[in-house]
Amino acid sequence: MAKHKEEKTNVMRVLEQKKIPYSAHAYEETESPLGDREYGLHIAQTLGQSVERVYKTLVARGAGGQLHVFCIPVAESLDLKKAARAAGEKSVELIAVKELLPLTGYVRGGCSPIGMKKQYPTVFHNAAEACETIFISAGKIGAQIELAPDALLTLLGAQTADIIASGKEPL
Repeated sequence: MAKHKEEKTNVMRVLEQKKIPYSAHAYEETESPLGDREYGLHIAQTLGQSVERVYKTLVARGAGGQLHVFCIPVAESLDLKKAARAAGEKSVELIAVKELLPLTGYVRGGCSPIGMKKQYPTVFHNAAEACETIFISAGKIGAQIELAPDALLTLLGAQTADIIASGKEPL
């Protein structure tokens, strides 16, 4: 696995400042536009990792207007009802792609729960706790970081819950 040799991202700077160990990994961007699930699967395959260890970051707005961040394995879909329950909201809806950059500072495909413009309440799917390490975006397309989920959860003050859509057994 190649080390990420480009400039450090804000995500990497935050982790270094907090003395949280991580590994940076680069992946090739795909030429063809892929849906979120296919893009996540492409990243996992390119990194040679199981889809259970590579997480995507989704941002949703609660019924009261509060933003929430949800991180789930790339092959899974967010269950909006479970996500709302975990966030203590009546309901949540994913924000529009055009809102992502102004609200988080990140673009689609490079959104990380670390280093957003503002720290929003964050929930990871509970399967993350069973992994020795997980992968999340390093804050830009083409870069992922690998780190221990417990350190990540502590840094973000994040919770864990079953937030993926049923149809599959929870990971």
